[in-house]
Amino acid sequence: MTEKVLVTGGNGFLGLNILAELLTQGFEVRSTLRNLDKQGGVVETLQQSHVPNLDRLSFAQADLSKDAGWDEAMQGITYVLSVASPVFMNADHPAEMERAAKDGTLWILKAADNAHVKRVVMTANFGAVGFSNFDHHSITDEADWTNPDEPGLSPYEKSKLLAEQAAWHYIQQSPSNMELTTVNPVAILGPALDHHVSGSFGVVKGVVDGSSKRTVNLELNLVDVRDVADLHVRAMTNPKAAGERFIASADGKISLPEIGRLVQQKRPALANQVATKILPNWLISLAAPFNERAKEGRLLLRMNRNVSNQKAKRLLGWQPQHDNAEIVLDTVDAMVANGMVSNSVTKS
Repeated sequence: MTEKVLVTGGNGFLGLNILAELLTQGFEVRSTLRNLDKQGGVVETLQQSHVPNLDRLSFAQADLSKDAGWDEAMQGITYVLSVASPVFMNADHPAEMERAAKDGTLWILKAADNAHVKRVVMTANFGAVGFSNFDHHSITDEADWTNPDEPGLSPYEKSKLLAEQAAWHYIQQSPSNMELTTVNPVAILGPALDHHVSGSFGVVKGVVDGSSKRTVNLELNLVDVRDVADLHVRAMTNPKAAGERFIASADGKISLPEIGRLVQQKRPALANQVATKILPNWLISLAAPFNERAKEGRLLLRMNRNVSNQKAKRLLGWQPQHDNAEIVLDTVDAMVANGMVSNSVTKS
């Protein structure tokens, strides 16, 4: 196979799974890293996971906070999977976070354009899709866009939204034939190949780590990291994906209390530390005008969770292989293995 794929941030939670999927399918792969000292750890992790074709993996140094290195990284590349986000994640400086997200995205697109890359698949975010739909009788799909000024939208979600908008604007204005596709995952969870996990792990951790006996009656949409990796590769190669957005989500939804009950039943060693008391929704709404975290929580409680994954199924033949219960339990096992939760887990 002569097509070569560039994956940005291949040492991350999703990036490692994408490298594994690409190498298993036989692609030549180049991964960017902020520091090439990390390449040995990436190779070792993939070896321990029995990923084949590691001789087809190479590395290039590039950092999303700088424009240097991207032109070199793009040489000889057919497809780009833009997975990484800028490291700058200081919520106290949201304008700087937004600028960093947009600049990093545009550096990748411009370098890819200059190198005559065929298609860029950008890891976007469900925060750019469904955080402004409050009609619980509707279906949220890829035609929806979140309002950037939505009260309670976190700085991170807003930065990802603005970066995706900047990417689509660039493609619309570019005279080249380079294609763009975005994958917009909901909360990415599941097993970890090493100690890297996603920020979404914190949601489950708050239910099962014993730090609090109270949880929120909040519904969530989840997706397994392996299914997200699979969708990226399908979106990269399928002609029907050009110019499209795809929501990555498992079927259905699950609430935080349901997660707690599932863990109590299936991981009894953790049962005593699972949060069981439910914080009233009205209390979160009451605190929202005075507290940013409560304001974000109120938005999550209000938004519609009837999320469609039909477009990826219909156009790309994608099918999530892991349901919400599997995703939660694999996530809990990964947290235990990485010391994020202190007790051992007894599998059913």
